[in-house]
Amino acid sequence: MQSSPNVRAPASPNDSAPDSPSILLSNVSPVPPSPRKSVRLASRDAGSVRTYLAARGVVPGPDATSLQLQSLFDQLSAGSTSPLRDPVPPPRKHLPPPAIRDRPPGCKTVFVGGLPENSTEQTVEDVFGPCGPIIAIRKSKKNFCHIRFAEEYTVDKALYLSGYRIRLGSSTDKKDSGRLHVDFAQARDDLYEWECFQRMLAREERHRRKVEEDRMRPPSPPPIVHYSDHECSLLGDKIKDDVGFAEAVQVLVTWLERGEVNRRNANNFYSMIQLSNSHIRRLMSEKAQHEKEMEEAKDKFKSALAGILGQFEQIVSVFQAASKQKAWDHFTKAQRKNLDVWRKQVQEIRNMHNELLMGIRREEEMEMSDDDMEDPPSSKLSEDSAVSQAEALKEENDSLRCQLDAYRNEVELLKQEQNKNQPQRSEEESTHSQQLSFLQQALQGMQTQLLKMREELKQRESDLEKSLDDKHQLKKEVQTLKDGLQNLKSLKNTEGMQLETSLADERGPEENADQTSEAAVASTVVSCSQEKEAPTERSPQSPVQSEREALLVGIICTFLHVHPFGASLEYICSYLQRLDSKISSSEVELLLSRLPCTFRQDLTGVGASLEKRWNFCGFRGISSL
Repeated sequence: MQSSPNVRAPASPNDSAPDSPSILLSNVSPVPPSPRKSVRLASRDAGSVRTYLAARGVVPGPDATSLQLQSLFDQLSAGSTSPLRDPVPPPRKHLPPPAIRDRPPGCKTVFVGGLPENSTEQTVEDVFGPCGPIIAIRKSKKNFCHIRFAEEYTVDKALYLSGYRIRLGSSTDKKDSGRLHVDFAQARDDLYEWECFQRMLAREERHRRKVEEDRMRPPSPPPIVHYSDHECSLLGDKIKDDVGFAEAVQVLVTWLERGEVNRRNANNFYSMIQLSNSHIRRLMSEKAQHEKEMEEAKDKFKSALAGILGQFEQIVSVFQAASKQKAWDHFTKAQRKNLDVWRKQVQEIRNMHNELLMGIRREEEMEMSDDDMEDPPSSKLSEDSAVSQAEALKEENDSLRCQLDAYRNEVELLKQEQNKNQPQRSEEESTHSQQLSFLQQALQGMQTQLLKMREELKQRESDLEKSLDDKHQLKKEVQTLKDGLQNLKSLKNTEGMQLETSLADERGPEENADQTSEAAVASTVVSCSQEKEAPTERSPQSPVQSEREALLVGIICTFLHVHPFGASLEYICSYLQRLDSKISSSEVELLLSRLPCTFRQDLTGVGASLEKRWNFCGFRGISSL
């Protein structure tokens, strides 16, 4: 039989799903349909034939002849096994989408319901086979089955068939027709395979991370060999070389830490240490060379920055010349606006670079002034209070110097702006002059204050030197007094022995002589003691030397009175630094140690938990004074 060339499959809304709308079931039936079920439409017009063919899913072309239509009608009515087959009718458009459950992880099994009662496993395989390879089909006696696919993506294809109507051949019996319902199914095999796959991915991820960590980990250093005479000679050659010096010194340090030194190889180790020490001169020369290069780079940067500032000044002068009355009137409004914006930008950039250059010069001046102010220490001061006062004066001196430099730079900037900027009004000039006068007065005041602070610093230093000299003199006098007392004791012992052995009539004049000698010695001791007490009366020393220290003592007493079990030095300093951040722990410890009758330091704890704590003992110390 000749088939028509103008036959095409009907379009459906689910054509986008691959292979899903083209499931054809005319060959699914195991036996051909009986001739009784075929409907003959002979002696019908062409419109009726076309309607019948369209209901069966065959749409002939518009130019098909009546003979072609009759042949198609005969094929469908006779139920022949030709290539023309009835497709699965698509679901109606107005029906709601079928409800499905949540997809289980790793789902490869689907539930298919609504199958015809006369359907077999071969029928199910013919319907769902185009979706993908099928592993197993578990069909129930009722109208449903479970299909397990080989891949997960084939489940999505099978879901497209949910809602389609199925019919076995051209039979109109209810047992040969049905409506498909496809849904996800939860199977233990799918879950087991999915868990195995996830564990495999986790193993691969751990392996990948381990490989990445091994790749990013720095290489471990090579093992250091043990000491031997041969290795010692090789190491000496490496130490002499500048390239392998660092590695060789590490080996030498390891040998020394291991305890490889003994009496036999001590000379070898000494020579290697001597070779290491010989590199100091080379390192110092390299450091000096790098410092020289750094200074040259600074000078080069400074000169380049000065050249850039000069060019900025030229550009500013161009804008100043353009802003004068003779040239300004010839520009348009837009041009004037652009010129103002450009001039402001150039001035801001110029000022920024000028401040940078002034900052570099200020740092150099401060370094030079610090070098001038630093003098070699003649002697170490024993009194910590005097040292702290000197340090405080130096800090104030530095802060005043910084303020003075800042005022000086501001004055220079104001002078430069006044000389180079465009002519301003008289009121602005007057305000600038007033500002200059105020700054000059402040500068003079800061200079006088700086001179006073320097004089006070010198005076304090001279007083400290005098007090040190007096202290040395007192120590010498105390030593002489001790020597005199020892001599007196020896004289008394010798004279006592002589008196015991002498005669009774000679004791009188000898006792008178002893009394006169003792009186002379006592007078010398009294005079020396008076000389010793004289400087102490001149310069009495008090443990609290300033009002600030007295205030600190009061605050610490209140704090320790609240803590009856004492507090550590760090705890006390943390409390005081909340009030004043400049307080240091050394200053607090020195102040507490100078007042033993008010504060007492105890050890608390056992073993590794030992801790020093300060306690307030003023109520007990006042009775002992």
